[in-house]
Amino acid sequence: MRRAVVTVVAGVLAVLALTGASAPPVPDDPADPVRKAEYWIDKYGIRDAWNTTRGAGVKIAVIDTGVGHSPELDPAVVGGTDVSGVGAADGRTPVGAVDASHGSWVASLAAARGTGGGKGMIGVAPEAGILAISVGFGATSQIAFTKQVADAMHWAVDHGAKVINLSFTTNTLDWDESWDDAFEYAFSHDVVVVVAAGNRGSGTTRVGAPATIPGVLTVGGVDPSGKASVEASTQGITIGVSAPSEQLLGVSANGDVVTWNGTSGAAPIVAGIVALVRAAHPDLDANNVIERIIKTARPASDATSVPDAIYGYGLVDAAAAVSAKVPLVSSNPMGSLEDWIRLYRRANSQPSAPTPSATPIAVPALPRADAVSPAGSALMPSANSLLYGTIPLMALTVPAILVALGVTAAVRRIRSARRQRPPSS
Repeated sequence: MRRAVVTVVAGVLAVLALTGASAPPVPDDPADPVRKAEYWIDKYGIRDAWNTTRGAGVKIAVIDTGVGHSPELDPAVVGGTDVSGVGAADGRTPVGAVDASHGSWVASLAAARGTGGGKGMIGVAPEAGILAISVGFGATSQIAFTKQVADAMHWAVDHGAKVINLSFTTNTLDWDESWDDAFEYAFSHDVVVVVAAGNRGSGTTRVGAPATIPGVLTVGGVDPSGKASVEASTQGITIGVSAPSEQLLGVSANGDVVTWNGTSGAAPIVAGIVALVRAAHPDLDANNVIERIIKTARPASDATSVPDAIYGYGLVDAAAAVSAKVPLVSSNPMGSLEDWIRLYRRANSQPSAPTPSATPIAVPALPRADAVSPAGSALMPSANSLLYGTIPLMALTVPAILVALGVTAAVRRIRSARRQRPPSS
């Protein structure tokens, strides 16, 4: 009887493999502390979305510090590379002395498989594949970070990623021009790029690149109650949706499960939901996948507008994103990088200076300049001063003197005549 049961189960699994359908999920072990701690699975509609899809067939590129080896992560990783020059060729050796496990934490939130029997950490899209791409932050690598990211983006697209997760910030609004081409390459190949908004606790008061790049889906962070996280999030008008960023779990590079905070964790939760949507709706392009994510988000209780500078369009809802009816759109609701480049990089695309005409243009000769008078003494009168100053002045002064003398003489004669007249009686 036992052999018959095993045979039937094996047959069912074989049929599921041939049809591409997902095997029935194993229920969580109620005694497992890891599964009990993953509050976002139920509160954000992820378990309900699993009734439709668990992300099979979708590749999520995790551009980070590399993905370590563990029972939860090994079955999930389907490829990888290193662009830092100091990691392993498959992206599985953690890079960096401080944040070496960061990439493993991110990958486990997106697509961890658990350890079997309903135990161990399970990701949002537990049947999606992970592309592990290791980069070096800070002084870890001699290769410029901007070049590493650009190379990683191109590699991810070329190797079939339909979702790219970037859980880092540069803390600057602008970005290197090499990212124009890298991100536009992803958008033009129908890839959804999910980016962390950054954390106040790490000194990020407002979103910075790559979260400021038009077209990316930027993720803000909330605490377990759904309120904006004070330390593990930030704000900015480019935020699309919010997801949990506090009391998160992550599988470290050495296999240990740890608790951590930050929008670095909120982003892969959303990246996993994007994978669920892409698996459930393979006919939808990236623009409409993003549209479903933002339009089905639940309003935050203390948001002041939609979208809001802290919450974006609201709290992400996996079940609604997978199942709700959402009208189609023809453009990316998070903006167009192509339009931005045309507007703000136009200085680099200005036409060159006009080519000189082959036939010279005749220009009429200028009139002859007046002769320059020879320099004279500053104390001697010049011709101009005599002509325009001294002579006119004398012409006015001499008649005035003569008139004055005539008047004076007349007055004297009148006075003399009065003195000589005899007195009257």
